[in-house]
Amino acid sequence: MRLGVQIRDFTWSGGPARLGPQLGRVAAEADAAGFAYIAVADHLFQVSSVGPAEQEMLEAYTTLGFLAAHTSRAHLMTLVTAVTHRHPGLLAKTVSTLDVLSGGRAVLGIGAGWNAEENHGLGLPFPPVAERFEWLEDTLRLCLRMWAPGDEPFDGTHVHAARTLNSPQPLSRPHPPIMIGGMGERKTLRMVAKYAQVCNLFPGPDLPRKLEVLREHCEREGRDYDSVEKSAYYVLDPGPGGRDVPRILDDLGALAQLGIQTVIGGVPRVESIEPLALLGERVVPTVREL
Repeated sequence: MRLGVQIRDFTWSGGPARLGPQLGRVAAEADAAGFAYIAVADHLFQVSSVGPAEQEMLEAYTTLGFLAAHTSRAHLMTLVTAVTHRHPGLLAKTVSTLDVLSGGRAVLGIGAGWNAEENHGLGLPFPPVAERFEWLEDTLRLCLRMWAPGDEPFDGTHVHAARTLNSPQPLSRPHPPIMIGGMGERKTLRMVAKYAQVCNLFPGPDLPRKLEVLREHCEREGRDYDSVEKSAYYVLDPGPGGRDVPRILDDLGALAQLGIQTVIGGVPRVESIEPLALLGERVVPTVREL
């Protein structure tokens, strides 16, 4: 099993003037500790599960570019990009740029989006859910078109691109991995089977069923189920002095038994560095054997 850290809270001591130096140290520690992924949330306002909307929230892809300069090994991604936040052609170009500048470490994490408040607040479109999924499929198709040789026109349901020129191409081959986040059985998991290399799910009693539904979609798409990396979101909180590490190892072991290969989650108090060091010492090497 591989682990990833999602940095989702930027309300740190010292305020905005200290965010850059602190974030650079967090990224370097996560990289050195052996985390396979470093992710940020793609939100414009803070989400209620973390804190009030007014708390600090950095724009995701600017932040990932910054993280690329402070790391050398971990893959970099959003968990996950809201399809309503960027035009698909610009998103494909943005991820291509991140991949080139990071030495081939970009991942496109993407989903249909859910937070209407931030979109309405900043004047971004937020169409009904069915249309958002149409935009999601257009985006996946256009990214794959732009990450392939040639510059032929593209016609989707909503997106029409006259020339899909993308130079330079990403370094990742055949293209940056695509992670689709979400557990919807009819649309999301179908798109995972058709387009993605990684899924992102949530632990819970319905997780085995979601994996079985994904297997069924893979069979219909003629896709090898085992070729999809199964990831799950789990908050990695070692507790003071690492007191909760045994619980984390038990939970991760149970997820591995279900077939989860990667776990990505927030790390409370990440800015203090100590939780990352504890996880790197006592969890990351242990779960490699799961």
